[in-house]
Parts: sequence; structure tokens; C-alpha cells
Amino acid sequence: MNLFLLSAGGAIGAISRYLLGKVIMKQFPSPPFPLAMLVVNILGSLGLGLFFGIYFGGIPLGAYEDPYFLAIGIGFFGAFTTFSTFSVEAFTLLENRKLKALFIYTSLSVAGSIITFALAYYIGLSLY
Repeated sequence: MNLFLLSAGGAIGAISRYLLGKVIMKQFPSPPFPLAMLVVNILGSLGLGLFFGIYFGGIPLGAYEDPYFLAIGIGFFGAFTTFSTFSVEAFTLLENRKLKALFIYTSLSVAGSIITFALAYYIGLSLY
């Protein structure tokens, strides 16, 4: 059952990432940096922060047997966000010597995701 929950959440997360990315790329066809992945990763951090705060009231150790954590935390948000695509896009900017875009993209991605997670987490805790 755990693998089913993980797989279902992952499938929905991956499809959601793809569709949201397509919508963003259609609206902004030539952004100065990979805007679609930036938005996806920040939204994913926001959602995961809310999930931890509201559902668990904290960041639990050993939540790997909780069915909601498997489906939502690992499955959905694990597939919705992606550090590997972020790395490819950052490297591509570096390789193309778009250093300003690289700095903006990596700074906003890392700091934005952490700050968004933290804000959403504390909002979630207040709703717990």
C-alpha cells in the first residue's frame, strides 16, 4: 500500500509540474532565466511547508510510515519540485556565460524556496 500511495502522489506531482511549467512557458516564452522551474520549486516549498505545519504541527522524524506523508510529502511534492532540473538549468546558464541570470536564478531558487517553506511552515503551525 505504501508504494501505491507514493507512486500515486508522485504521478500527480510530476504531471502537475509538467502542466504548470507548460502554462508558465506559454505566458513567458523567453524569460531571462528558467522561470517555470523557479515558480514550481517555490510553490512546492510553500506547499510542503504548509503540509508539515498543518498536518504534523512540526517536522517529524520517522514519518515514512505515515500514508499522507508518503502520498503528499514524498510523492507529490518530491515529484513536483526538482533539484536535478534546477541543476541542469543553472549549469546551462553557466556554460552559456549568462552569469547575471545564473546568480539571479540560483539565489532566488535557493533562498526563495527556503524562505517560502519557512513562512508557509509557520503559517501552517498557526493553523494546527
